Amino acid sequence: MNIKGIPGAPGIGIGTASVLNKDLNIPRFAFKNAEEELNRLSDALEESKKQVTLLKERALKNSHKDVADIMEAHLMMLDDPEFLGKVKQSIQEEKLNAEFAVWSVAQEYIETFEKMTDEYIKARAADLKDVAERIIRNLTGTLVDLSDLPEGTILVARDLAPSDTAQIDRDHVVGLVTDEGGPTSHVAIMARSFQIPAVVGTKTATQNIKNGDKLVVDGSEGIVEISPEKHVLEAYEKKLSGWKHEQEELSELITVPAITKDGTKVKLEANIGRPEDVETALKFGAEGVGLFRTEFLFMDRSSLPTEDEQFEAYRKALEGMKGKTVTIRTLDVGGDKDLPYLGLERENNPFLGWRAIRYCLDRKDVFKTQLRAILRASAYGNAAIMFPMISSVEEVIEAKKVLKEAQEELKKENVPFDEHISVGIMVEIPSAAVAADLLAPEVDFFSIGTNDLTQYTLAVDRDNQKVRDYYNPLHPGVLRLIKRVIEVGESTGKEVAMCGELAGDDKATEILLGLGLRVFSMTSSSIPRVKKVVISSQKEQSQKVAKEAARL
Repeated sequence: MNIKGIPGAPGIGIGTASVLNKDLNIPRFAFKNAEEELNRLSDALEESKKQVTLLKERALKNSHKDVADIMEAHLMMLDDPEFLGKVKQSIQEEKLNAEFAVWSVAQEYIETFEKMTDEYIKARAADLKDVAERIIRNLTGTLVDLSDLPEGTILVARDLAPSDTAQIDRDHVVGLVTDEGGPTSHVAIMARSFQIPAVVGTKTATQNIKNGDKLVVDGSEGIVEISPEKHVLEAYEKKLSGWKHEQEELSELITVPAITKDGTKVKLEANIGRPEDVETALKFGAEGVGLFRTEFLFMDRSSLPTEDEQFEAYRKALEGMKGKTVTIRTLDVGGDKDLPYLGLERENNPFLGWRAIRYCLDRKDVFKTQLRAILRASAYGNAAIMFPMISSVEEVIEAKKVLKEAQEELKKENVPFDEHISVGIMVEIPSAAVAADLLAPEVDFFSIGTNDLTQYTLAVDRDNQKVRDYYNPLHPGVLRLIKRVIEVGESTGKEVAMCGELAGDDKATEILLGLGLRVFSMTSSSIPRVKKVVISSQKEQSQKVAKEAARL
């Protein structure tokens, strides 16, 4: 039999199932001495830091920068004064034992992050859950060790935390299968970093798979074969051989220019969330950063980041990209991406609510601080500014007024910045696509955000599992809006990029080329695969494919 899930990391894994039981027992008991309980907490924290530091060092030694960055984030959480302060307060004032105090405080933060729809921010819930679980397991002596699994193991679990995945030996574990998770969950990100095939979001894997079962994991298609018949196994063994050969070819493409067979130059850029991500972007051959999500600076804290804190982060990214363009998206929170200290009210329909540019134009103090930081950083590299969730010309004009004010202030202060910095917008609301010709005179470039553009065009909540099958970025209605923006860009001389998930889907690359897209921005590891399609494409054939797709 087989079960289906979500492709988490591409490739074929053939091996033996090891089903992980991660049930966590959180005891609750009375204690006499609060000082002793605080000492227990302190010991567990120190032990946790040692463990995570070792995982980080191991990741760096094996050149897994993505994993090391996640472990660094965990170390910061283990030292977070606000989180630990609340835990200690719960022990002292509420008389909660250390295990229960850690979990109850962590849950408050986890629930906040899990309500957000942005997958990048949502991942912070998984980080904090992982950190809290590690502290609790160190308190109870029940830490799970995954570092010594036998060769040919396929690890099956309800979910895998970042620190679980960081432990595994890449030479021994040949596949990962989880009940939970999605393509941007930590387990998927880390599996791609380790190049371990993964199928996530199966819902029933732990119910249907037993320890010792022979498994095939097809991470490219999202299929798990359980005790496959001989002919099925042989077919997958042949597919695995082909996959290995393809990986060798892809690694050779990293330094090859992205030019179609008939000479059309295509620009392949990376989406990043932190300054440290530029190293990975360059490793995979990124020609720039098409989307720098700045939300990470505003997370895991109890107050707004200062102008200097933001400046340092943007400067680091710009210097790291060594003159290549870094497109910095201004703050995209509010409504569905609530952060406790922002004081936002709950909304009945947050997708259509007070978010992104709408929030920033109402909170010009927050907006201008960020713009000043970006402008200051622009003196250290090639920066571009991008406004999210634009629906009208008026919003662009108003946002540029705030930018102008920030520029005038810096001039008076004799602070250097790029006075010719490019300013563009995200096209993720249908009205912006339809009215692209009206917006073009006000901007230097467009970047199409297909995740929200698809959601708004098709009236489909992309996080609602019940309507997930209706979410289709290749729907003719979406493709026609994309084509509309590209045509406006061509007629006005404005660059049109795409930074949504569709840009990194190599199954869509030829369609997008046929529509006229020439700038793609994606997860760094997707660049070689998209490039392979680009260099084997021809304009005339791509246009035929796109024309047919827009009718289907």
